[in-house]
Amino acid sequence: MDFLKQPWPWYVSGPLIGLMVPALLFAGNKPFGISSSLKHICAICFPADISFFKYDWKASLWNLFFVAGIVTGGFIAVQFMGGQHPVKINPETETLLKQQGIKDFKGLLPQDVFSFQQLLTTRGIIFMVAGGFLVGFGTRYADGCTSGHSIMGISTFQWPSLVATCCFMIGGFVMTWFILPWLITL
Repeated sequence: MDFLKQPWPWYVSGPLIGLMVPALLFAGNKPFGISSSLKHICAICFPADISFFKYDWKASLWNLFFVAGIVTGGFIAVQFMGGQHPVKINPETETLLKQQGIKDFKGLLPQDVFSFQQLLTTRGIIFMVAGGFLVGFGTRYADGCTSGHSIMGISTFQWPSLVATCCFMIGGFVMTWFILPWLITL
């Protein structure tokens, strides 16, 4: 059981995630991706007269079970298999963040930035509200998320997925090296 309670190395977890692509394709030509599940949930919960949500969402019901499995697995992992040790991050990253004023590394997200106390600050609104909007808009604009494009799309030789993945990476680098240091100082 200790094997399941500790983080798995990339060379184990990476291929397991990658094997989801052929497994889903063999199981019925199902695409791997998470962002489409939000569209299905909206089509179920808000059956308004919006043409975007008028489709046979029942044909994609498997995707909602897939997402429910991810949420359930995450809950089980945190509640029953999680260790009491802090999340390990690269020491160089920790040093850079400490130089920029981030001191609290007790969890997955630094409490100096991501907490209910920080939510109503300028920085909190930018991170949570504006950031959430941009992620949602970008996912819809790119017609998929990083898992759909980077894992499924590239493995099935989709040119738009390669372009989207390159844009995701460029956006991540720009955010990490140029925008995040400025936002942290707010």
